[in-house]
Amino acid sequence: MNSSLSISSGQFSDKGRKAINQDFHGVYKPEGHLLASKGIAIALADGISSSQVSQMASKTAVTNFFEDYICTSEAWSVKQSATRVLQACNSWLYSQTRSSEHRYNLDKGYVCTFSGMIIKSATAHILHAGDSRICRLHGQSLEVLTEEHRVHVSAEKHYLKRALGMDQRLELDYRQINISVGDIFLLMTDGIYEFVSDKEMALLCKEYSDDLNQAAKAIADKAYENGSDDNLTVQVIRVDSLPDKTAKEIHHELTQLPFPPALQPRMEFDGFTILRQLYVSPRSHVFLAEEQLSKQKVVIKTLAAELREDPAAVERFLLEEWIARRIDSAHVLKPWELSHKRQYLYVVTEYIEGQTLTQWMHDNPKPKLDEVREIVRQIARGLLAFHRLEMLHQDLRPENIMIDRNATVKIIDFGSTWVAGLDEMDTTHTNQDVLGTAQFTAPEYFLGEAGSTKSDQFSLAVVAYQMISGKLPYGAEVARATSRTQQRRLKYRSVLDDDRDTPAWIDYTLKKALNTDPNKRYDALSEFIFDLCHPNKTFLNQDRPPLIERNPVAFWQGISLILLLIVIVQASL
Repeated sequence: MNSSLSISSGQFSDKGRKAINQDFHGVYKPEGHLLASKGIAIALADGISSSQVSQMASKTAVTNFFEDYICTSEAWSVKQSATRVLQACNSWLYSQTRSSEHRYNLDKGYVCTFSGMIIKSATAHILHAGDSRICRLHGQSLEVLTEEHRVHVSAEKHYLKRALGMDQRLELDYRQINISVGDIFLLMTDGIYEFVSDKEMALLCKEYSDDLNQAAKAIADKAYENGSDDNLTVQVIRVDSLPDKTAKEIHHELTQLPFPPALQPRMEFDGFTILRQLYVSPRSHVFLAEEQLSKQKVVIKTLAAELREDPAAVERFLLEEWIARRIDSAHVLKPWELSHKRQYLYVVTEYIEGQTLTQWMHDNPKPKLDEVREIVRQIARGLLAFHRLEMLHQDLRPENIMIDRNATVKIIDFGSTWVAGLDEMDTTHTNQDVLGTAQFTAPEYFLGEAGSTKSDQFSLAVVAYQMISGKLPYGAEVARATSRTQQRRLKYRSVLDDDRDTPAWIDYTLKKALNTDPNKRYDALSEFIFDLCHPNKTFLNQDRPPLIERNPVAFWQGISLILLLIVIVQASL
């Protein structure tokens, strides 16, 4: 079975009865791994006839879309990548008009319609602004996938209400649809679809199925024959093959390598000398090693033998290095650049001399609030590096946080990380399992819901809570609350303790970030960090939580003592 994406395309564009052709179109198919991570891009733009420069706008829109989209982060979703590129293009076109002699007359400016489609894995992503059109062929009829953004003044007269370069802010339509092998799509300008019927297009696509370029030309010729007085541009796209549902495009090369043998101290291994074992978990084995060429210490991670037959586990394991290579932050573990070609399947990262946050908390059972804030701030910076690339760490906990000898805090272990761009692909790691550690995992995961940046916020708040109090806000009860009703019954335990000098407003800050309902948490991670460092006026006006919330044990011990005294008094009467 063909495990790659493949399409056939036919295109035709002509000025028709117009003096010049103000349309522009194209298909961009990347090579290698980018075909899987970015997909195939198809685009068409139609300039407005009232402008003498809109053909430049059309060309700019299509060429910039192809060139810039392919350069966006592979971690981003198609929607984020494409919309950001088009928004940037829109701003540039708008600024060109504003700096020209036609700054107050958009009808003379750098304006064009845009219809684009990105086929990635088994999904087509549609992006559209204006009155060009994208359709899917069904038998002898066309399913229109876009909306004509027009304002109709009369039956004969209309004008565009949305297009690239028309406004400083771009309002872009986006949708995604599942596709199948054999699907045929048509992208066309209004000079085509207003003059050729669905049946005529379907018959011409069938007649010239072996030559889609000829099919596109035949459709344009039919529009001209039927009286079209506009530019004529049409693209015919046929899906020939889709990625195998079990294909692992991201790490195809690496999965051809054998798993390493059992590693032991003093062992010579693939250009490294194994020094000692650092950590063993059910998921992986971690070793300290020295690269023989550079004499630098590194960390080598191998997949646990029990998981080597599990495709999803193998994929998650290999994603760790892929993710690390795409994040550039002083607060995130960095991959190690190999000076030689690896012979086995393993992951190599920098070695951080220091201690885990777990050990730090053991050494500092009652840390100063400023120390807690500084550590949380640095963790947040690391998380923001994930979030900017549409990634969620999903397993933030003290064991996955390192503090080096310079007091720099780094997030490690990306085995549970979710990546938007990869989630759009047919990869084996996609599942609904809760991959993080229960006590630090956001409650929505236990309902089977997708996570968000607010889920990582929850985990960070649990870490902060534990650093301040030495306890957990909900104990182990979060993992057992698998329904909304059970989660509503969870009671937040106040971080305030008579043995610790913690301001009440800190407690309210943590309580908000630790709400079981993600919609009631902070909208942004930065807001949580700000409130953790600066008293929120709203929280300052609230009363100190009652003793039963701050210390339930002390409350019930007090009640028991009172009852005991009452019994003693009654007995003495």
